[in-house]
Amino acid sequence: MMASSPFMASQPSLAFTVTRQKPELVAPAEPTPREIKYLSDIDDQQGLRFQIPVIQFYRNEPSMSGKDPVQVIRQALAKALVFFYPFAGRLREGAGRKLMVDCTGEGVMFIEAEADATLQHFAIGGEVKPPFPCFDQLLYNVPGSAEILNCPLVLIQVTRLRCGGFIFALRLNHTIADAPGLVHFLNTIAEIARGAEAPTLQPVWQREFFSARNSPRITCTHYEYEEEPADSMVTNIPLDNLVHRSFFFGPTEISALRRTLPPHLRKCSTVEILTALMWRCRTIALGFDPDEEVRMLLLISARFKFKDTPVPSGYTGNAFAYPGAKTTAGKLRKNPLGYAVELVNSIKRCFSEEYMQSAVDLMVLKGRPLFHVAGSFIMSDLTRSKIPDVDYGWGKAVFGGPPHGGVGDAPGVITFHVPYENNKGENGTLVPICLPAFAMDKFVNELANTFMKAAL
Repeated sequence: MMASSPFMASQPSLAFTVTRQKPELVAPAEPTPREIKYLSDIDDQQGLRFQIPVIQFYRNEPSMSGKDPVQVIRQALAKALVFFYPFAGRLREGAGRKLMVDCTGEGVMFIEAEADATLQHFAIGGEVKPPFPCFDQLLYNVPGSAEILNCPLVLIQVTRLRCGGFIFALRLNHTIADAPGLVHFLNTIAEIARGAEAPTLQPVWQREFFSARNSPRITCTHYEYEEEPADSMVTNIPLDNLVHRSFFFGPTEISALRRTLPPHLRKCSTVEILTALMWRCRTIALGFDPDEEVRMLLLISARFKFKDTPVPSGYTGNAFAYPGAKTTAGKLRKNPLGYAVELVNSIKRCFSEEYMQSAVDLMVLKGRPLFHVAGSFIMSDLTRSKIPDVDYGWGKAVFGGPPHGGVGDAPGVITFHVPYENNKGENGTLVPICLPAFAMDKFVNELANTFMKAAL
């Protein structure tokens, strides 16, 4: 079944030239309040103090002939920032490492660009999908713009293509918003670009929703924030010679994996099954010693989860936790896939409103710590994020999502489930992976072995 394996080589480098105009600040189109707005106790944790990239590819749309996507988006962005005015401010840090937005109205950074390439140029093997080795050309890292404090909170580059299509690339300070918050911002730009005067859904700040209790207390087990043992033999993966690839899983692959599971696990979600698969294959590929502790951390959104105190509709901040499960590398390797699925399923079961509040309180009690890095793997499900559905007037994106796996200071630790339709018309999940070169071949082999066994 693996003759046309989706688990093949990464994309080659792409040769093209991008001509950029001087970066500019786009401020709100109208005067906005000058005030200080505090982030939540989830927002300002150390593990979210990084920039998160997103990219969207758009086809030429004949009905938009004569309209310049750069100008349309720049103008809509200025109007959208009237509603999302904190995004035009600058992040400051107060006592106890507490983060706040100084709503200065200075604006977000915007780059106008043009590439001597067409959309087809990015369709390797007929598909536009990560990794995009050219991403640094499609989102220029303006010197001095990538700091967390005292910098623009958003960087946008819109690149026209020769075919009449364009590429929208963005980098967001993650402390300000999660994926749904970002998509809300992008949809506001898109609605205004298509002629609306105001967003369908007004943004809601209300960051006090995720504030620590008056007497903060940790009431749950948080594997994700356990301190790294001083004598730990588990090392972070090396950051040199990293390789990026992405892997597509359609209905055939998911059905094959499901058949290998014991009956009580066969109704687990696709996300749970793929998360377990990736965790197991990655652990084997990295060659951890059998007794080394490894853990899976799964981003779980609190939106629409809690009936008693629901997250406000339109809330733009980070509204998730990443509870985890842990085991040893040896157990993960010697046991069948069902063992990993059971552990991932247990992560989902432990998440509750009390768990979320306990995580919030932990931030305050423990100084807003970084998540446990050594031996950890973090998975974020973007399959319902609707990043590809954002329509600036040129229709839905050909691809919308992260440009590669791995973000932040630990690029090989975090990855995503991305909704994707392959060139056969199959809807499935794309998972971009970032690993050291020595581990990537082992990872691919382990995936192939898993599917060979599933086919027996």
